[in-house]
Amino acid sequence: MNLSNLKPAKGSVKSEKRIGRGQGSGYGGTSTRGHKGAKSRSGYSSKRGFEGGQMPLQRRLPKFGFKNINRVEYKAVNISTLEELASKRSLSEITVDTLVEAGLVSKNDRVKILGSGELKTKLSVTAHAFSKAAASAIEAQNGQAIKL
Repeated sequence: MNLSNLKPAKGSVKSEKRIGRGQGSGYGGTSTRGHKGAKSRSGYSSKRGFEGGQMPLQRRLPKFGFKNINRVEYKAVNISTLEELASKRSLSEITVDTLVEAGLVSKNDRVKILGSGELKTKLSVTAHAFSKAAASAIEAQNGQAIKL
């Protein structure tokens, strides 16, 4: 046994159908497309979601919901994250720019501070929004929660 006499197992490899190569091939004539109808013609391509004339699924199902164009999306940052950041960089003041530099938010994000975690240091935090728990936790340490 060597590389020169390797071959696939018997019956595992099928030869390709050679379509439209005359009657003798067994795939001449209609070339496996059947008789008449759109699918037998050249240039046929099905529309996305087309179900052969049956009412398509996306039209059978009702529409629902709506998108509020005035929705304001906030990027959530927890108090535990602020505590970690402040201890790592020895900060007493945290602004949105500080969070951008740390890679926690991007410069176009609105930031909301959430109250998950524990705050041990006095911090002055500037952000777009605060949850009640976050604001009370910051003020419990004699810090400031400044809304932009």
